[in-house]
Amino acid sequence: MQERLIAVLIYICGFALIFLTGAFIYRLMSPFICFRKGRLTRILLLLLYSGSCGMVIWIGDPNVLYTMLVFFPCFFLITRGQPAQRLALAMISFCYIMSVCAIIDSYVYRLDYYDYIVRLLRPAIFGGIYFLFRKRLPAEPVSLSSGMWKLMLGLSAMPFFSLIAVVGMTYYRYESVLVDIISKNQGLAVLPVILLGSLLLLRAILALADYERLQSESRLSALRELYYQSLQREQAQVRTLRHDMRNHMAALQGLLERGETDKAAKYAGELLGSPALSGGRRICAHETANAVLSVKLGELERLGIPADYQVSLPEKLSISDTDLCALLGNALDNAAEACTKAEKPDVRLRCRLEKGMLMLIVSNPLAGDEKPGLATTKSDSKNHGFGLPGMAEIARRLGGSLDACIKDGRFELVACIPQPGSD
Repeated sequence: MQERLIAVLIYICGFALIFLTGAFIYRLMSPFICFRKGRLTRILLLLLYSGSCGMVIWIGDPNVLYTMLVFFPCFFLITRGQPAQRLALAMISFCYIMSVCAIIDSYVYRLDYYDYIVRLLRPAIFGGIYFLFRKRLPAEPVSLSSGMWKLMLGLSAMPFFSLIAVVGMTYYRYESVLVDIISKNQGLAVLPVILLGSLLLLRAILALADYERLQSESRLSALRELYYQSLQREQAQVRTLRHDMRNHMAALQGLLERGETDKAAKYAGELLGSPALSGGRRICAHETANAVLSVKLGELERLGIPADYQVSLPEKLSISDTDLCALLGNALDNAAEACTKAEKPDVRLRCRLEKGMLMLIVSNPLAGDEKPGLATTKSDSKNHGFGLPGMAEIARRLGGSLDACIKDGRFELVACIPQPGSD
């Protein structure tokens, strides 16, 4: 009875260590992953990581292939986002888990109490790696552009196929002592490189996310600077008008005393049309949206493009300033570019928060070179920001949608972004 109780306790401790190991892997990988809705998906990912790291992975053992057949479909069912992003993260996390397990299982088996050592080594190694990364992990999910995720997918293929070659394609090592020695030496040289490569890829994703965030903030800062400069110019005009007001009033009084009412009315009209009296442009309560729209609508005015806009946004939105800046700025830039090619240019803008959704509609006349879907029409598309595909990526990442269509002879762009906590 006592021996049975001890055996049960050993099994319980073994499963506890497996789940602890899975928890370390989950904590490391979760900031990179976009989960499907519901808390259950996070639990399923924890179970997937726990089950994967609990597998015995020998060099030359097909277990790695069996695990892969379960791991990748489950990972895709649990996560959402761009296919390149999901596949890259699946490959990185799979290589990370399998390389550590293969190193431990293949090179520690000759030691006494092998089973206990393996069970203790796995949480120790995965936990140590997590604590090394912990300070660098972001509080919010990592975000990269579509092109960057495709780059990471290509880079993650290298450690992945190296893992398959070293662990899965040496099955016949048991039939030859020489092949066994060669495969073991090969694994000893390559498996640590696969582990290091997986960790470096995670570090590279963090660095690229920081770089793209700084770029977005720089663009937003530039727009705000233009907005504040326009406010400063208006304030300077107000000070000048205030200084000259006595002279203007004297001139008006003189015209009226001489009975030249037409000239007085014309003079007064010129004063009323002064930018100093029109006041600063206040489009909506949201500071960032107001700054971006002020600059972009000012550019439309300088180009002589009429703009019909209705914007109603509160002071605070759940969407980040950089994403909002990218959506509004790119939508109006594309509309302005199309208008330069149209016979009768005009831009219509509608933006409001309604029933928990941020709605953005921008329409302009057809320029004649529109492509189906959200493809860019720029000849130098690689060097032109991210345009419509980038806007669609932002919408998908935030759980919304972006659609482009031809309606009543006009090109219309419609974005719908959920705003949690908004009515």
